Amino acid sequence: MKSTVCRVRFAPSPTGPLHIGGIRTALFNFLFARNRGGEFILRIEDTDQARFVPGAEQYIIESLKWCGIQYDEGPDIGGPYGPYRQSDRKAIYREFAERLIAGGHAYYAFDTPEEINAKRKAAEASGNTFQYDWSTRRQLNNSLSLSSGESKKRVESGMPYVVRFRMPENDEVSITDLIRGEVVFRTGLLDDKVLFKADGLPTYHLANVVDDYLMKITHVIRGEEWLPSLPLHILLYKAFGWEDVMPSFAHLPLILKPGGQGKLSKRDGDKLGFPVFPLQWVDPVSGEVSSGYRETGYLPEAVANMLAMLGWNPGTEQELFTMEELIRTFSLERVGRSGSRFDPEKAKWYNQQYLKRKTDEELAAMFMPVLASRGIERDPGWIAKLVRLIRERIVFPQDMWEKSFFFFQAPLQYDQQMVKKVWKNHTAEIIGALSVQLLEVTDFSSTVLEEKIKSFAERQHMGTGQIMAPLRLLLVGSGTGPHLFDLMELLGKDETVRRIQKGLHEIH
Repeated sequence: MKSTVCRVRFAPSPTGPLHIGGIRTALFNFLFARNRGGEFILRIEDTDQARFVPGAEQYIIESLKWCGIQYDEGPDIGGPYGPYRQSDRKAIYREFAERLIAGGHAYYAFDTPEEINAKRKAAEASGNTFQYDWSTRRQLNNSLSLSSGESKKRVESGMPYVVRFRMPENDEVSITDLIRGEVVFRTGLLDDKVLFKADGLPTYHLANVVDDYLMKITHVIRGEEWLPSLPLHILLYKAFGWEDVMPSFAHLPLILKPGGQGKLSKRDGDKLGFPVFPLQWVDPVSGEVSSGYRETGYLPEAVANMLAMLGWNPGTEQELFTMEELIRTFSLERVGRSGSRFDPEKAKWYNQQYLKRKTDEELAAMFMPVLASRGIERDPGWIAKLVRLIRERIVFPQDMWEKSFFFFQAPLQYDQQMVKKVWKNHTAEIIGALSVQLLEVTDFSSTVLEEKIKSFAERQHMGTGQIMAPLRLLLVGSGTGPHLFDLMELLGKDETVRRIQKGLHEIH
C-alpha cells in the first residue's frame, strides 16, 4: 500500500548552478507537500561523475534556503531514509540491477563505445537512425545474443559491461499524469536504456526509481523534460513488483524565453540582462561569473512569488502571495499544461511590490550598509525618513543610493539644460532674497516651508513653480528628487541655505 503521508522530493544533479526552472520545481514540490501536511525531501543525484562540478551541491542547498524552500530531509540534515546523496548509496543499486536481470527485465551489454559508434555511423550512412532496442539487441554484444555460459564468463572475468533495460517489443504504457491527464506510450518505439554503468554507478533511471521506492515517495513532481522517461520508470516499478506503491506523476510545463519560443536559458539572461540563477555562480574552471537574483537585489520572497505564478494560476486576480498564502492556496489542478513565458519586467515588478511592503525602518536597515561602504554614517531615524521619500520609486535596494545620493553630497555641477530653462534674469536676486528669509525660519518642517515659500512667491507676483524649479536645481543639481519641501526639511536649514548660496555663486 502507498504511504498515507504525502512525501515528495526534489532531486537535482550537482552539474552546475541551479536554474530558476529547478527552483520552481522545488517550490512546487514544497508547496504541494506543505499544503497536504506532508514531507519534502532534498536528494542529490550525483551518479554522473563525469559531469560533477565542485561546489554545485552547496550552491543547491544555499539556493533553496535563500528562497525559503525548507526541506525536511536532506544530505546536510539527514533523515530516516538516508543517505540523501546517491554517490553514498551506490552499494544499494547493483542488487536491484541484478534482480531485474534475474527476472528477465534487463540484460548485460558488453558493447564497447567504439562498437556502438560504428553501428550508429553505419545506420546514418544508409539514411537510418541507430537505436539499441528490440529490433537490434539480438545482433549486438549482450547476454541476450550470447550463451548464458559466455555471459557469465565475461562478467566474472571483469570485462566491462552495462546493464540495459529490456524494453517490451510491442506493449502500451498508459498512465494519468496529474497535470496532463492520460498519456500513452508505445514501447516498440523506445530504446533499451542503460540502467547500470560500467563505472559501477546506476544511471538516473534506475537510481531515481529505486530511491523513490525506498524513500516512500508518493508523488513525483518534475519538469516536462522527464516525460519521455516516464514509460521506462513505470515499467521499472512493474518489473520490481512495486506497482501498488508507485507514486503519482506530475510533469510541470517549461519556463519559456521572454519571446515565448523555447526553454529559458542562461544565454537569454546574458543577452537581455537578467539573471536565470538564484545566486551568483562562479564557474570553478573558467572563472566565468553568472549573475544571481540575490546579488542583483531581488528579495527571496519576491522570487518565490514570481516563480509560483509561472505555470500556476490561483484562479483569482490576486498576484501577491506570502509563502503561507501560497501553501494554503496551491494545488496541481491549477498548474497549466503549456509553457509559461518569463517576463523580466514582471519579475522587477514583483520585487518592487515586496520592497513597498517593507517598513521604512526595514528599508533603512538595507540601505545603511550601502552608505557605510561609502564612508557615510547617519542616524537610523534620519535614514528612515529619507527612505520614506524615495520608497515608491525603487525597484532594488541598491536603487536607494541612485534616488537619494544628493542628500549626502551637494551638487558638483548643474544640469545645463535645466539652467537654460529655469534660470531667468532676476532668478538669482529672487532666490537670494528667499535664502535670507529661510535663515529666519525656526520650524524648518515641510508644511511650514511650503507655506513660507508660497507666501514669498505671492509677494513676488510669481507662480510657486517659478520659485521651486530653480530652488530644486540649486539643491540637487537637476530636476530630479522627491517633493521639494520634504527634501528641504531633511537637508535641514543650514545645508539648504549653504547649497543655495553655493549655487548662486556658480550659476551665472
